[in-house]
Amino acid sequence: MRNKLVVKVLTGSNDPERTAQAFTVAATAAASGIDVSLWLTSEASFYALPGKCEEFELPHSAALSELRDQILAAGSITLCTQCAQRRGISEKDLIAGIIIKGSASFVAEIMEDGVQVVVY
Repeated sequence: MRNKLVVKVLTGSNDPERTAQAFTVAATAAASGIDVSLWLTSEASFYALPGKCEEFELPHSAALSELRDQILAAGSITLCTQCAQRRGISEKDLIAGIIIKGSASFVAEIMEDGVQVVVY
């Protein structure tokens, strides 16, 4: 059984340190060969859109766009269906590789054997 890390991030520019931490942990796990799934919810939903990670700034933090690209290269990024709908985001708006799924998919994913979940 392979270990998997699911990171759920709810924050955005309203809490840049937690946002950067979520992306950093997910990217680090992916770079370590761990199966990673990053879920964007609430204010983090906007990071599924082109240019939004590039706008993010936090001193002494890796660029959010680079972390996002590392996660996409080795894992997955999912945008919450309801969060997307509340913000008027559709699949055609997303960065290539990011998908939209609902809470049933999240629950199924976190209930798999060997999964650890971290929420930021």
